Amino acid sequence: MLANEKNPEFQSPREWASGRRAHPSPRVDEPEVIASSVYANGRRVTDIAIDEAGGWSRRPGHVVWIGLLEPAAELLQRIQLQFDLHSLAIEDASKAHQQPKVEQYGGALFVVARTAQLIDGHIVFGETHIFVGKGYVVSVRHGASTSYAAVRERCETCITSLAQGEDYILYAILDFIVDNYSPVIEALQAEVEALEEAVLRRSRVKFEFDRLYKLRRDLLQLRRAVGPVVDVCRRLEHMDVIALDDAMKPLFRDVLDHAKRAQEDIDSLREILAFAFEASMMAGQSQQTEITRRLAAWAAILAVPTAVAGIYGMNFENMPELKWAYGYYVVLAGIFGACALLYARFRQSGWL
Repeated sequence: MLANEKNPEFQSPREWASGRRAHPSPRVDEPEVIASSVYANGRRVTDIAIDEAGGWSRRPGHVVWIGLLEPAAELLQRIQLQFDLHSLAIEDASKAHQQPKVEQYGGALFVVARTAQLIDGHIVFGETHIFVGKGYVVSVRHGASTSYAAVRERCETCITSLAQGEDYILYAILDFIVDNYSPVIEALQAEVEALEEAVLRRSRVKFEFDRLYKLRRDLLQLRRAVGPVVDVCRRLEHMDVIALDDAMKPLFRDVLDHAKRAQEDIDSLREILAFAFEASMMAGQSQQTEITRRLAAWAAILAVPTAVAGIYGMNFENMPELKWAYGYYVVLAGIFGACALLYARFRQSGWL
């Protein structure tokens, strides 16, 4: 279903000015095509079929914006024919697990960015591949990703910005991807702070240590997703390889700042988790040392009666105090007195 199906009739700029309505173009029943529209001067003209996209993109002042979700190889080949895309870029777009990057093929750009979503308490990653060229933008989503319908709707409400063409659409998509890192980071931050507080309280729950390790792993994966996006935004901002509109520099710089802030937040959370992990290990070692001291103290106390009982259990006939009427009571009193003295000393030293 197209993103703006609630408004099935669209107007071209000429018909909009004359007050006449444009007839909507027939929709193509392709579930992989989330949206396929053409814009002129920042206004939506009509929805188009994939096989019509190339012709529309070559019209002066028109921009084709196509959104795909995990397309098949056959659909990507049709896209390639329409916009004369490079075969290496098409091959990368057909496969997930690509590293974030920006590449230039002639007059076209191929941008890859990683997306992240928090689903049922777990971070799920996806990818977005973006083809940008004169008169067209094609976004290809793989895996977990928030729908870009909100991006399209926001752009369509700002006609002046959308009139800047494909460069602004690329900025809008990248800005949306980077902004969606924030809810994931905020959720992880709340969990990290709760875990840190539990560790500082010396809570002895095994699940907390397991969760601490899992959070470190999730943050590492998120860092690997966000870090290369910073490099992508930096290349787009400085335009060392690609020539973008000078008016777009501040916008891509803003995306770069957001991506760098997300990267810094992730690094801070990783440092907090490292401290919590070290604190938990030190607390565990301290607890083991405390238990060892207690066992040693009780062993020392129990060594007194054990030693005395061992001496008097040797079964010699000529042993002192064997014939003494009060010998048993005196030995017991001596044993209890020695044990009490040792217990008091260990308590005083903090071993018990």
